[in-house]
Amino acid sequence: MHKNARKQVPQPGANQERRLVIYVFLVKGGNGLMFIPIQNFCQEKNLLKKIFLEYTLWQEEIPMPAFKAIKQLRVSEEVAKQLKQSILLGNFNSGDKLPAERNLAEEFQVSRVAIREALRKLENSGFIVTRQGVTGGAYVTDLTFEYLVSAFLDLFLANKISIPELRQVRLIIEPEVAQLAASNITPEYTQRLKHSLEVEGLPITSLSEDMERKQKVHIILAEMSGNRILEALVRSLMGLTRRAVEAAEADPRFMHPPGMHRPIVEAVLKGNAKAAAAAMKKHSIEFGENLIKMEKAYRENKSLLGI
Repeated sequence: MHKNARKQVPQPGANQERRLVIYVFLVKGGNGLMFIPIQNFCQEKNLLKKIFLEYTLWQEEIPMPAFKAIKQLRVSEEVAKQLKQSILLGNFNSGDKLPAERNLAEEFQVSRVAIREALRKLENSGFIVTRQGVTGGAYVTDLTFEYLVSAFLDLFLANKISIPELRQVRLIIEPEVAQLAASNITPEYTQRLKHSLEVEGLPITSLSEDMERKQKVHIILAEMSGNRILEALVRSLMGLTRRAVEAAEADPRFMHPPGMHRPIVEAVLKGNAKAAAAAMKKHSIEFGENLIKMEKAYRENKSLLGI
């Protein structure tokens, strides 16, 4: 570089990261001063009428709008995305074991730490389950709405959603499910519904077991509806109801006395869709009121305990 060449080094400042810095050569030629971008200097210098007498490395700042910083996508998120897509496409079925961490790291060309983070994301979203021991590893689950149930329960415990909202949704969905079920009665469903009613009258051994018995009728009716989305929604609503009741440690004798489902089942078995819907609506309102009372007591207890 010429001994008279001067280089201005950009000094850090408040506005520096909002400016695009371009370095140019200030060249004195036959036609006066010319600014030539440094990256083009080698190509453009032959166009000068004479070899420059002196040049100066100059800095020119061009104002730019305030862009938001773009965060680089985390490697683990991309790995989790590709593994989830592979599961959804059927490359891994329910019960299949995913390749070992070492093999996945080699395949994705990432660290094993990134693989562990990706697997943790998949497990939290319900796509896989991690097992320990000799036969341990990451296994593909039978994808259900259970992870949504857990998410909804967390929202309920944090007072982000309420029981009245849950009751409102059940009041919209379940009468329609009962109406559809009355049109799809079969000998097998008849036997299952009757057995469920009998089991509901057995002595209560635990809150969890009692809730499972009482919800069986709802699950069967959802299956009978013939609509898999309705079935998935009912299963999710039943799961959230069960987990909320268990979290509140409610008295099962108060929450759901035996016999509440009998009018619904009798209407369905007779094939009376209108009566089945009406009976389910009545049940949803009555049980919903019990849930609301349960939630009120639960919130008050938490407040007294300072939780």
